[in-house]
Amino acid sequence: MHGASTQKLTLSAGPTSRRHFVLGATAMVGSLAVAFRVSNAAEQLEEVAQFNDSMPTGVTVSQERRIFVNFPRWGDPVPFTVAEVRNGKAIAYPDQDVNRLDAARAADTFVSVQSVVVDPRNRLWALDTGSIRFAPVVPGGAKLVGIDLATNRIIHTIRFPAEVVLPTTYLNDVRFDLRHGNAGFAYLTDSSGAGPNGIIVVDLATGRSWRRLHDHPSTKAEKDFVPVVDGQPLMRGQPPMPITVGSDGIAISADGERLYYCALASRRLYSVATSALRNAEMNDEQTALTVRDEGLKPGASDGLESDAQGRLYATDYERNAIHRRRKNGDYETLVEDSRLSWPDTLALASDGYLYVVANQVHRQPLFQNGKDLRVRPFLLLRLKTDGTPVMLR
Repeated sequence: MHGASTQKLTLSAGPTSRRHFVLGATAMVGSLAVAFRVSNAAEQLEEVAQFNDSMPTGVTVSQERRIFVNFPRWGDPVPFTVAEVRNGKAIAYPDQDVNRLDAARAADTFVSVQSVVVDPRNRLWALDTGSIRFAPVVPGGAKLVGIDLATNRIIHTIRFPAEVVLPTTYLNDVRFDLRHGNAGFAYLTDSSGAGPNGIIVVDLATGRSWRRLHDHPSTKAEKDFVPVVDGQPLMRGQPPMPITVGSDGIAISADGERLYYCALASRRLYSVATSALRNAEMNDEQTALTVRDEGLKPGASDGLESDAQGRLYATDYERNAIHRRRKNGDYETLVEDSRLSWPDTLALASDGYLYVVANQVHRQPLFQNGKDLRVRPFLLLRLKTDGTPVMLR
């Protein structure tokens, strides 16, 4: 169904049971109450661009409203893994050469970029997983690359030591706080489906990085978690097995004091104190003491975003929806729309538009008995909100 949010939401109480309730009421999942309401500001989704070839995962928007997307090398032909969207078309960015896959130049070219994010100083950062088709990380391939949008040139390349990016690591998303240290900090999620999960912290001045919440329960997939997507239980492989992707979506609070994160295979939201993450002298056990269980979300999420008004946005790939968490912890549904077929990354622009990629992840062969059920085009959509971006600088 296209258009504004519906008048009923379905909350999944587990892999097999479902409960219905009218928005505005309170639902019980286990012993936890989750409150929801319809947003009065729900707007029609607008289509920004279509992608008929490669499958996108990330989107970000500069302060001048330039739009950037990325296409990881998961199996589709990917002529370029980072692009700028100009007049509705994806153009290799910053140029074709750095996007050309070359194992011999993995340290200096893009291998497979999973996320692009414009930081509060209006620089574009590309998070390169260094992993092709989820294989072990190519030596030198995992990196965080900063690009000056005024000159369209790479100005920073931060590589990771072996104890930070493991062979199984899958770098997923990144957020920035530029107020601390000499150049600020970046926080990244390791969403690996085959190894330890966690949060990676980067000192942007020195390039030094470290892991936190390494294999902590809050960063891991929920055991035996089976989401319901397109009305069907979603599992992977043959024989079918539960999804094991851990810490994925990430967002930073308006005051920069908390970092929110969630596993792809879970409906639960967590946060951790950023002061603990930044303190390289603090051990993992001490950092874990600052973790807060923020309760259940209306559904399982791939992407998170935040705004300067203190609210949190979450995609819901089970219901083709986007929800917003108010400061009191209640959720409101901004939109539920069939075009949001696996809403992935969220990006809030300076004009209040919330951008989202819909890429049909669940219809890939891995989840569909070897059959590719994706239907082109993949979509980039946007929704007008009354929020403004978090700018920690």
